[in-house]
Amino acid sequence: MTDPDPHLLVVDDDERIRGLLQKFLIRHGFIVSAARDAAHARRLLSGLEFDLIVLDVMMPGEDGVTLTQHLRETLTTPILLLTAKGETDDRIAGLEAGADDYLAKPFEPKELLLRINAILRRVPDAEAAPVSPKVLTLGPVRYDTQRGEVWQGDTQLRLTATEQKLMQIFSAQVGEPLARADLVERLGRDGGQAQERAVDVQITRLRRKIEADPKQPRYLQTVRGAGYMLAVDT
Repeated sequence: MTDPDPHLLVVDDDERIRGLLQKFLIRHGFIVSAARDAAHARRLLSGLEFDLIVLDVMMPGEDGVTLTQHLRETLTTPILLLTAKGETDDRIAGLEAGADDYLAKPFEPKELLLRINAILRRVPDAEAAPVSPKVLTLGPVRYDTQRGEVWQGDTQLRLTATEQKLMQIFSAQVGEPLARADLVERLGRDGGQAQERAVDVQITRLRRKIEADPKQPRYLQTVRGAGYMLAVDT
C-alpha cells in the first residue's frame, strides 16, 4: 500500500503567486490547498490536516510570523516561511516564532521544492521504530527515542519537525559534540553562516522546552569551539 501524497497548505495574499505555487506543487505530486490570508488559513486548518504549510510573511492583517507564533501553540505541522525581506534578523524572527525554514523571495521554484522535500524528510516516520525502545532522561524530561516524543510528567511537549530531527540527531550521539556545520548538513540545508545562525535559533527554542534554565543549559550544552552536545542523566 503506497503512502498518500503529502498535503500542503499555501498561504499568500497575492492571487497570482498563490495560483502559480499551487499549480507547480501539484505538478510535482503534492495535494495543495490554498488560502488568501491568515483568517482563511485558520478555517482550513480547523477542518483539515496538512503535512506542511508554505506561508508568506508579508500579508495584510495578521502577518506570517504572527500566525506562525499562534499556530505553534497547538500545531507541530512544519512551516516554511516565504519572505521578501533580505535581512537575516527578519528571517531569524520567523525561526524564533517556530518556523522550520525560510526562503527569501524571489526564489527558483526548484529551490522551493528542495526545501519542502528536505523538511518533510525531517518528520519522524511513526512506523520506522528501532528494534528496542530507549528512553533518555533529562531531569524531569524524558525523550522516547522509539516514538520521537518528549514528555514532562504526563504532558507531551510539542516539537516542530526540525526540533524533532535535532533530538533524533543528538540522541544518536549522546555525549559527542556536533558542529553547527554538521547539524546544518544533517538538517538538509545549504551551508553558510546564515544557516548556522538559524540552527542556533532552533537550539535556543529547543532548550526552552527541555531545560529548567535555558540560559544555563544542563542537557543541551554548548561546547566551546566544537558546537553542541546532548548530555543525559545516567
